[in-house]
Amino acid sequence: MNAFDELDQELDRWAAAGRTVSIWWRDDDAVAPTAELTRLIGAARRNRLPIAIAAVPSPMEEALVGALAAPGITVLQHGFAHKNHAGTGRRAVECGGERPVETVIAELSEGMRDLMRSFGASFLPFLVPPWNRIDPRVAAMLPQQGYFGLSCFGPRAYGCTGGAGSTEDAPFFPPARLAVINAHLDLLTWKGGAAFAGREKLIRLAAERLADRREGRTDPDEPFGILTHHRVHDEATWSFLEELLGRLGSHPAIRFQSITALLTQAPSAR
Repeated sequence: MNAFDELDQELDRWAAAGRTVSIWWRDDDAVAPTAELTRLIGAARRNRLPIAIAAVPSPMEEALVGALAAPGITVLQHGFAHKNHAGTGRRAVECGGERPVETVIAELSEGMRDLMRSFGASFLPFLVPPWNRIDPRVAAMLPQQGYFGLSCFGPRAYGCTGGAGSTEDAPFFPPARLAVINAHLDLLTWKGGAAFAGREKLIRLAAERLADRREGRTDPDEPFGILTHHRVHDEATWSFLEELLGRLGSHPAIRFQSITALLTQAPSAR
């Protein structure tokens, strides 16, 4: 049995039911033009896929602007400096933690202005919180700062939790006028340092999470996000990424979409 058979069979079930899955691709932690970034963009071009690249404003080098000036690339905001401000014993968080909410918002707003000035129309005011965690009080203030949306990890009903005063499995209630478009399949595992999560495990997780949508255990209309981190990929990760993109791109049940297109379709809390 081919390792991809489980995923192919799940996608075949979608196709047999006359349904399609919207898939998008997010890459995190961009700060400078590197060989790895060039390789990432090359993979997107070869597969003719749109990609959203989350840039970290504070340490970002100006040369990144030219490196991301290509069709099909949308730039998002990855926090401000990607620094941990969690209290002792708490999980890492930049968009929250021990600082006043007003301090966090002022920092994020500065980062958004910098990215808007640098990237112009290529920048979409979407916040990607480092470590995929945000204090609900910070999230509540994002629309009035000009943000269109938020992108974390996992089902959008839970995927952005983890700020001060919340638990990892607490429901997440985004404010009105803020779309939530999350990623769901991270090619890396992070315990003990970044490492490839493994071919068989990732295929199984993708199939299981798509089955959850199809069978109604999670929101069937939520787009499915692939998450990469180009700066720390090893050869096994790059190889699997190419294989996954090619496999998904050839299946009739898959619709790859840009985050900009998904934004027009995304519900926001009312």
